[in-house]
Amino acid sequence: MRSEDRATARRQLDKRLCVLANEEALIRPSRGWVKAIREALGMTTAQLAKRLGVSQPRAVMIEKAEATGSITLESLERAAQALDCRLVYAFVPRKPLDTLVKERARLLAQKRLESASHTMALEAQGVETSDENEQLKRLVQQFIAKSSSKLWEDTD
Repeated sequence: MRSEDRATARRQLDKRLCVLANEEALIRPSRGWVKAIREALGMTTAQLAKRLGVSQPRAVMIEKAEATGSITLESLERAAQALDCRLVYAFVPRKPLDTLVKERARLLAQKRLESASHTMALEAQGVETSDENEQLKRLVQQFIAKSSSKLWEDTD
């Protein structure tokens, strides 16, 4: 994928994901969504089990598995359908994807310039702060323009 296409894809994903930014609404209840919704509907675990086509103890196990985070997506989907709900599954970035790329590019650019600055200092060749800032801006833009998987390789 070309870098322009990646940038467009990031912007489109950011636009779609911004509606999920209200983290409070997305946090799973401590007892799990299955149990919370089942109880809010006034449904017993036996009734949920019947809708799932499993035994009542299995329905309880499903609720416990969700609460502990060990449930499968397939089981969650089946439980959602049994509760007449829709399962929504998404990763919600803490920051816009464009921001994550820019921050990563800036970090890599700073590391590269620090290495070069150190070498130049050893050779008694200092660089003006304004020149260094311009170099940093240019390097960040280069990293973003070329943004590929190399952007995410470990730098240590």
